[in-house]
Amino acid sequence: MRILLIEDDKRLAALTKKVLESEHFDVDVSHNGDEGVEIALRGIYDVAVIDWMLPGRDGPSVVQAMRTARLSTAILMLTARTQIEDRVAGLYSGADDYLTKPFSYDELIARIHALGRRANGTNAVNAWELRVGSIVLDTRTYSARRGSQILDLTKTEWTLLECLMRHPGQTLSRQFIMDYVWSYETKVKPTMVDVYISYLRSKLSLDDHKDPIQTKRGIGYYLDVENA
Repeated sequence: MRILLIEDDKRLAALTKKVLESEHFDVDVSHNGDEGVEIALRGIYDVAVIDWMLPGRDGPSVVQAMRTARLSTAILMLTARTQIEDRVAGLYSGADDYLTKPFSYDELIARIHALGRRANGTNAVNAWELRVGSIVLDTRTYSARRGSQILDLTKTEWTLLECLMRHPGQTLSRQFIMDYVWSYETKVKPTMVDVYISYLRSKLSLDDHKDPIQTKRGIGYYLDVENA
């Protein structure tokens, strides 16, 4: 799961990033609201964790900008405010949930998992399991299977499949996939997406299972839920 953390307390942000990465989340960090909005609008994040008090735009303003852009990113707001009206204001700004500081990391992790499942509409038996049709990813072990068969995937193939599974039925552009899989590496070319889609298709087409990856010519690729 890809997380955007917008927190101006650099020490807290560094510790939170370390904890979340130990849970196998991919975490990007911003320390101010203006930069946070620019990063969020890339549209590649499953969950954004946003502090209320930020330099530049404050947390509610960041949330409003994300909602105006119609991003599907789930939003968890962090706040030291304890008054009911403040919590309500945060939810009205467009946040999906809030967590009051100081918080336990166990609770933060649990809420992120819950928001991620809700946002992606996937069926998971466990918080660390991502499932679309017969395809299952384990985000703790980076393993994958289709039906009863284990898929022998490289790290890049696994991340590509994760990208498609976190957006089932949605056509993803090559640029979106490049940003997700290769994390803004400047030397990666769009043709690499086509190459790795081909690799992944060959590994997913097992026995009676159909190829679940569909092409929107000139646009990109999507995971066909009915054939998954």
